Amino acid sequence: MSKHETSSAPPAHDHDFMFTPIPMTHRRETWKQVLVWIGFGYVATGLFIGGALAGANGGPGMSFPMALLAIAIGMGLLFILTSLLGIMAQRTGLSLALISRFSYGRFGANLPMIAMGLLTLGWFAAITGMVGDIWGTFLGNPSGIIVFNPAEHGYNGVPITLEVFLSCVVAGLLFTYTSLHGMKGLEIIAIPVSPIIMIIAVITGYAMLQEGGGLSVFIENSNRNEGLMLSTAITMVVGSWIAGAVMGVDLFRFNKSISAVFWGSAACFIFTNPLLNVVGYIGTMTVGMPNYITWMIEKSFLLALLGVITWTLSLWTTNDAELYCNSLYTGPVLDSAGIKVNKNVLILTTGIIGTILGAIGFYQIFFADFINYLGIMAPPLAGPLLADYYITRRCRYDITQINHQPKYNYAGVISALAGMASGLIMALNNILSDWPTGLLALVLTVIIYLILHPLLAAKATSPATGRS
Repeated sequence: MSKHETSSAPPAHDHDFMFTPIPMTHRRETWKQVLVWIGFGYVATGLFIGGALAGANGGPGMSFPMALLAIAIGMGLLFILTSLLGIMAQRTGLSLALISRFSYGRFGANLPMIAMGLLTLGWFAAITGMVGDIWGTFLGNPSGIIVFNPAEHGYNGVPITLEVFLSCVVAGLLFTYTSLHGMKGLEIIAIPVSPIIMIIAVITGYAMLQEGGGLSVFIENSNRNEGLMLSTAITMVVGSWIAGAVMGVDLFRFNKSISAVFWGSAACFIFTNPLLNVVGYIGTMTVGMPNYITWMIEKSFLLALLGVITWTLSLWTTNDAELYCNSLYTGPVLDSAGIKVNKNVLILTTGIIGTILGAIGFYQIFFADFINYLGIMAPPLAGPLLADYYITRRCRYDITQINHQPKYNYAGVISALAGMASGLIMALNNILSDWPTGLLALVLTVIIYLILHPLLAAKATSPATGRS
């Protein structure tokens, strides 16, 4: 690691290291980062994906052993991808925006930043909608007021009651406020909440299993599931978290060691998310609902109150991370256009927009399609980073040259666009449907980059690099 990386202090105006590497003196404790990743990984989509594998809402499903295989493969691939990206971030201390300059170019890096900015905005709106939806289930509709009915506008989705609308607004504004405190804000929520939410998930999963007749009945019923291909299931699992894997760069740059990267990845993709997948599958097969909070609400008032509060707290850390990372994506894009915007202004703006989208039904109407296309088109964004760092430059980045890269690394820009387009074409035309589409697109992106980079060396080669 270079002297520059470990000892240089950030400029006074860059306390969140948006434009500078994080020195070792500002890295966070490993155990705190692990708890952040548990909280970050605790998202309702884990339950819904588990439910989808079980054939929720009359859809095709698969047996429990096949579901476990899909979860193991999908989460294993996410663990590997996230760790590889995390190692890059830990070694350099660079944000995703800065590290992308090597593989995309100074201005070319705007491509993945704009894409990730839109993805994190969509996730913030969706999670805000999830929280509002569960509070709406808890509170009911005593006002009798419907704010927005998707069916009246040609969309599928349940009506947005006044209670759901107000819950989204309050939750979104609270998430936005705590996001202003950056990584410390994430830790404040994650440290006390993470162990509790894991315990509740395990207990409720067991209780739903018993209510459904026990393990033998559960296995017997799950063996009747059929119709969902393994490749489709893996794509669903990967798609539910691929954006988080890429976002991990901005969390892992705070790690003190490579081992901390592996522990953080494991906290999310080996412990937290697989557990939610399994609980969602169990809930669907036994009580007909993947979301155990909905099940808790039906039991008693106190259990329901405990459920909605812990649900809100568990999603709080995830949404804080969405907003925090979003500012690290949109800030450099605006800066490249000569627009200087304070990080807090970015967080407030995105938080308000995301809160409005969440309150008017983004989650209820668009979330299923959002997840689908996310799993197909997001993986190629990581392709140029992996190819450039691990293969082309053999893990050697001179971080003193982040501001002296060429405007465009055309190999990165072209390969990422080609990868996203190919993933979309394969999905829409059912090409190679026996394989996970998003991962195929990622592999194709890496291959295209490795072919184009030497051919476009005159434009793409950056200044001489040294080991960081």
